[in-house]
Amino acid sequence: MSHKEIRSLIRIGVIGGSRAKTGFLAQAREVGRLIADRGAVLVCGGLGGVMEEAARGARSRGGLTIGILPGTQPSEANPHIDVALATGLGYTRNSLVAMNADVLIAIDGEYGTLSEIAYARIYGKTVIGLGTWEVKGVVPAASPEEAVRLAVKAVPDGR
Repeated sequence: MSHKEIRSLIRIGVIGGSRAKTGFLAQAREVGRLIADRGAVLVCGGLGGVMEEAARGARSRGGLTIGILPGTQPSEANPHIDVALATGLGYTRNSLVAMNADVLIAIDGEYGTLSEIAYARIYGKTVIGLGTWEVKGVVPAASPEEAVRLAVKAVPDGR
């Protein structure tokens, strides 16, 4: 794949709880698979829970995964991350996750996820929600399939 082709790939952020319940983890894994099936890049926080399961799903289908980490060591990333970016920023890295995705899918989550939703909306990004915060600007989806379909549809031409 050429540099130009890589730059043109859709980047879908997956955000959510690091201690999510089993049902949400299964949804995250399916979202990851579907993102890879669409030929999009998965961007996440690179750690456990929803992030790890989404990355696991994407990698199982040959997808590219990027983890934007809160710590200082790329080795802190879960084993399904292809490109681990250490920031040393703690939760402040949430703004970078939102900034580096064209659209985001929020699955479950607590206050860290809420901050990523807020940053995404500040940056004018669409956020699709699966069992997450019901706040203004989050477009609800009933299934992983619907979430990914809505996410791809929301990416503006000529990003």
